Amino acid sequence: MPASIVLKRGRERSLLRRHPWVFSGAIDRVHGCPGSGETVELLAADGALVGRGAYSPRSQIAVRLWTFDDQQVDAPLLRSRLERAVRLRHDLLEQGQTTAVRLVNAESDGLPGLVLDRYGDHLVCQLLAAGVERWRMTILELLADLVPCAGIFERSDVEVRSKEGLPPRAGVVAGDPPPDLLQIREGECLYLVDIQRGHKTGFYLDQRDNRARAAVHGRCAHAVLNAFAYTGGFGVAALRAGARHVTNVESSAAALELGQRNLELNDIDPARAEQVVGDVFSVLRRFRDAGRSFDMVVLDPPKFVESRAQLERGSRGYKDINLLAFKLLRPGGTLLTFSCSGLVEPPLLQKIVADAALDAGREAVILERLGQPADHPVALSFPEGAYLKGLVCRVP
Repeated sequence: MPASIVLKRGRERSLLRRHPWVFSGAIDRVHGCPGSGETVELLAADGALVGRGAYSPRSQIAVRLWTFDDQQVDAPLLRSRLERAVRLRHDLLEQGQTTAVRLVNAESDGLPGLVLDRYGDHLVCQLLAAGVERWRMTILELLADLVPCAGIFERSDVEVRSKEGLPPRAGVVAGDPPPDLLQIREGECLYLVDIQRGHKTGFYLDQRDNRARAAVHGRCAHAVLNAFAYTGGFGVAALRAGARHVTNVESSAAALELGQRNLELNDIDPARAEQVVGDVFSVLRRFRDAGRSFDMVVLDPPKFVESRAQLERGSRGYKDINLLAFKLLRPGGTLLTFSCSGLVEPPLLQKIVADAALDAGREAVILERLGQPADHPVALSFPEGAYLKGLVCRVP
């Protein structure tokens, strides 16, 4: 008999709406002794089967659903989900707009905890939950068969794995090791990516469309401030579009060094870019005190909110950095501001930015609301998947 989990009365409602998570507090009792990642049956209080999922005894998210019926969880199921996910991205690659794309976006592709990105001829995978960890070898074998590539590199070296009781892991899992730096193309822009040591899987693929919007809004700018610049993606896009000068601010000197190489790769005169290493909050305060100003400011900070307990403090961080941005904007200037914190929902982000403008003594209007590109889809039943949100604001 497979292990099963009986939910507290009424707690099956979210599963009937096809939400893929069961929190530990929703569990009434566990039948059997399921191990980490083992497939369990989910039963309503009256004993009705409501799905099958992967059990994670160490996580607050105790079960991640594979199915919402009595379908078996096996290699054919995983293969069909992978095929479906890759097929969804086919047009994006075929249109030649980019050579780097997300192929699997975890829960929203029916593969909870699995992230798969393609950079040219190399794949980068992250296994972030107990269920996909248990199916790791099967998934890797399926990928080698379904997605022709030069090699697969694993980047399961992120903090979220510790919440699942899983150790970090990184390295080549199939084929050839990647070069130290891979070159990708995104529209007219070229970027060098370090998939072995860079942020996330090497690059912020989820900001692809938003870099294009930065190019549109910044094409006539004399001075652009790109804060939390990483390897300068937003700056390259703006400069290629016609911006006269970009100041990149980033705490990592190594990231800015790679950003400098990205300028060279795009035949951009290095005199058109300034690279500033330092804490972004401190640097922007220094710019404010020195009376510097910019026609466009881009804020792409890291996740300030990891849990509800951090929401208030993280919101203050977002407000402070946006307040500084408004102080630095010239009349008629444009702010592109983002949050990748899932708990900071769009209405809250708008309130934070509005409060920052008020405290800065600036009026502003929203020109655009920004989010994730098509290769980062969000399942209708999984609103948590819409983690990235942004605003384009104009000050008079």
